[in-house]
Amino acid sequence: MTNQQRISEGDGPLRRYDYSDRTVFAADLGAGVDADVDVVDGTVMVVVGDDQYEFSVPAGRAQAFIKNGVVTVEVSQ
Repeated sequence: MTNQQRISEGDGPLRRYDYSDRTVFAADLGAGVDADVDVVDGTVMVVVGDDQYEFSVPAGRAQAFIKNGVVTVEVSQ
C-alpha cells in the first residue's frame, strides 16, 4: 500500500525559484535515497519506497529528474 502526501512550499524541503523564462522546484531527499519522479498533468509525483508525495506546478512544459537525492523540476513558460 502506498501512502500519499501533498507537498507545498512551506512544508519542508521544497524550494521554488522563479526566473524570467522558467520556474524551478527543488527538494533535497538526502543522498542515497532511492526515489522516482514523474510529472503528469501539472502534478509532480515523487515515490520513495512505499510513500508517494505530490505537488502542483504551473502550466508549461515540465521536466523532472533526480540526481544525488535532489529532485529538480523545471517548468518552461
